[in-house]
Amino acid sequence: MKKLLIILLLFSSNLVFSQLNINYYMRVGETRIQIGNYVGAIENFNIVIKFKPHLPEPYYFRGIAKHQLEDFRGAIQDYDKAIEIKPYYPDAYMYRGLAYLELNDYAKSIADYNRAIELNPRDANIYNNRGIAKISMKDIDGAIADYNKALEINPKFTNSYINRSNALLMKKDIRGAIKDLNQAIIIRPHYANAYLLRGLARFELNDYASALRDFDQCIKLDPQNAYAYNNRGIVKQKLEDFKGAINDYNLALQLDPTMANAYLNRGIAKENLKIPGYDQDYAIAAKLDPKFAFNPKDVDYSALAQSKKSQGQQASQNQQKQQSQAPASSATTTAVNSSNTTAQTQQQADQDNNAEPKKETKEERDRRRYKLSLADARNMPTEKEENVEDGRIQNKNIIIDLQPLFMLSSRNKNSTDYEQIQYFNPELEALNNYNNYDPVISISNKKNDSRKEDYKNNILYYNERIGNNKKESLNYLSRSIFYCLTEDYSNSMSDLQKALELNDKNALIYFSRANCKMKMNDLIEQVKQNSDLITVPLKNTPKPQESTVTETSLEYLDILNDYTNCLQLNPKFPYAYYNQAYVKCKIRDYQGALADLNKAIDIEKDFAEAYFNRGLTKIYLDDIEGGAMDLSKAGELGIQDAYNVIKRYCN
Repeated sequence: MKKLLIILLLFSSNLVFSQLNINYYMRVGETRIQIGNYVGAIENFNIVIKFKPHLPEPYYFRGIAKHQLEDFRGAIQDYDKAIEIKPYYPDAYMYRGLAYLELNDYAKSIADYNRAIELNPRDANIYNNRGIAKISMKDIDGAIADYNKALEINPKFTNSYINRSNALLMKKDIRGAIKDLNQAIIIRPHYANAYLLRGLARFELNDYASALRDFDQCIKLDPQNAYAYNNRGIVKQKLEDFKGAINDYNLALQLDPTMANAYLNRGIAKENLKIPGYDQDYAIAAKLDPKFAFNPKDVDYSALAQSKKSQGQQASQNQQKQQSQAPASSATTTAVNSSNTTAQTQQQADQDNNAEPKKETKEERDRRRYKLSLADARNMPTEKEENVEDGRIQNKNIIIDLQPLFMLSSRNKNSTDYEQIQYFNPELEALNNYNNYDPVISISNKKNDSRKEDYKNNILYYNERIGNNKKESLNYLSRSIFYCLTEDYSNSMSDLQKALELNDKNALIYFSRANCKMKMNDLIEQVKQNSDLITVPLKNTPKPQESTVTETSLEYLDILNDYTNCLQLNPKFPYAYYNQAYVKCKIRDYQGALADLNKAIDIEKDFAEAYFNRGLTKIYLDDIEGGAMDLSKAGELGIQDAYNVIKRYCN
């Protein structure tokens, strides 16, 4: 009886300890979301989900973290799971609706907001966000009704005043819009964007003095606001202060060198003052945004269509930026076309992309040229793209490339900073057992140049062992690994050949030889200077013709033959499938690469690098949805660059 009591006490204490740990990981995860460490938050919620997969909260909060990283499809998948477990979860419906809105799936977005309102009819955020979705579907009256309801619930809801002002502008009720912006400024007198928007509205009433004051105040509150400088320049230009206008356009372009409006406007001001350089400004503006091309014959209509699509997507994303700052906040503004854009914009918007544009007379050209292009603050991002200090690592500038090959490597058995998860492999286990785990042979795709001296010492060690026993294949295999790690590929290949002569049934020997050949081939290509980073062409990159296969394809076929031999001996070796897919991408056999990556993931369900490379491959094959989901999984498993690819190519 006493023994049974002790067992029960131990069991109950373990349960309490387990629950305390789960609560700890949940608290840390939520805290990391609040401080902007979204990748760290995902790591915490992964742990909770692993041990408590039937709790809805970790899925919901992991969805929030992915949402902040602009992995909207991955976020939706987590919201789905949270709602599956807990059907009465209004916050999950609200955020899933926002994610659908980011992906321009307005019908699903509104359906989720409707459900959220059923469950929580007194949440002003939900009405506000549903209003944004309705605006996106051109239901202006419905949107205004939702903003009205949000303000009825919360009369100090600044974002709803701003959103309603934009809806009123769409109905040409400019004075009503200004009234709402006045109210927003009363509530938040230091809200720079409200002054920018009010200046825009006053400009449309030709009240230039008031507009100038609003843009001045916006710049005072937010000196890094490029849109405010551009718009203030337009007001100055209207007042014939062309030099002051040019100065403001210069400041705008210092802050945002990609602002096509500012180049166009500066060109107009320079042409008025007969200052050289206006032609260059017009050319840059047209290159950045095809709708600013003056000569209709010079317009690339396919580029224009792509530009319009991108602008629409960006506008939709920008509407949600402020909302996504914290889980309890709400969306900001909606996108409205300014009435002061060039006439050419409207002309091109009305034409079919393949239609022949109407010829323009000199008088029409002159009238159009001197219409200024207003930078519409309602499309304005609320954060700078290059600012990655807030944890949004998807905004980093990275080189998009396949994750590298996995190699046989070595680590210090007492190392505390070794990150690569070790999957069980019988040949590797046998090799380490033979070496008595000193040195430890591992599989990794991380370079460790700091240990090259250790690797050279290991070569000396195996020289002695081979001197004592020239008939053991594993000695040659081990030494070949360290030769390869020190980039002595010739000796590595010699040892691998000897290892195969002694034992041709070890999968690792073929695996190592394929990897060594790949390293040698890459080195030759670098010497020839005819090989860039091994990348999968994305989106608009023209697909290569079959005849453009790399000239070293025979070497690649030899490498693939070694991987095939490896997999015949060990058909459950995920790294061999992964490396084989890498080589197939190199020779542009993307379908073959996809099949290999599928096998690697079937064997190892949490193979982050395989998900990443499969995501890139799917995007190249025009499967954007599938690519986005694979990249989301790669990000969830720790490859941060995946979020940058999702933002750049999937949203």
